Amino acid sequence: MTRKKVKLAFITNDSARKATFKKRKKGLMKKVSELSILCGIDICAILYSPYESQPEVWPDNRGVHRVLAQFKRMPEMEQSKKMVNQESFIRQRITKASEQLKKQHKENREKEITRIMYQCLMGEGLQNLMMPDLNDLGWLLNQNLKEINKRIDELEKTTTPPPPQQFAPPPPHIPTGNLYMLEQKSTVDLTMDAMERLQWFTDWTNNPSDHQQMNSFGHGDEMMLPFCENNHNTMWSNAFFL
Repeated sequence: MTRKKVKLAFITNDSARKATFKKRKKGLMKKVSELSILCGIDICAILYSPYESQPEVWPDNRGVHRVLAQFKRMPEMEQSKKMVNQESFIRQRITKASEQLKKQHKENREKEITRIMYQCLMGEGLQNLMMPDLNDLGWLLNQNLKEINKRIDELEKTTTPPPPQQFAPPPPHIPTGNLYMLEQKSTVDLTMDAMERLQWFTDWTNNPSDHQQMNSFGHGDEMMLPFCENNHNTMWSNAFFL
């Protein structure tokens, strides 16, 4: 459960004001002691109140005199540099409140002009606007355009460039001219050779005695087949399966 914010104003009730003083005084002395221990600084506190005849000091009278003597040895400009009284403190509070009020007024005005801008985008006219409103509306539009252009520039800087185009490989080369004629010629020669071998085989089948020869180096009758320069299998494969 959060603590309720205390209103900083004079407490009119005497008993409540006295109780608040005692409680706050105890807390203040505790904070002064903690600050001196944690930071290792010379510090003192003197409290006057209508509820006690003698002022209350911290840490003691001797410590207070020592800190005050050290303060008086400082130059006068240094002594009054951060010193405030009740009047100067109130002036500082008024100045701070005025700045906050001015800032809040500016935010409210921007929200009001933003609402007018959206109304214009929805189709409402500008006939009922005064000159100050039109000037503020123009300023707000310029600010929005600047923000949009800035955002576009940032996106263009962060966007990666597209990858390079991949070119298709070139089509296979088709031989032309003399090379193509040579290939065609070799094909025709193979075809003619196969046809001659087929014709010889047909003749031999019909008249085997005309094509039979004796091999003088063998031990019997062996038939010698023409067109067998390298291998018999090659000949037959070329003859029947081309």
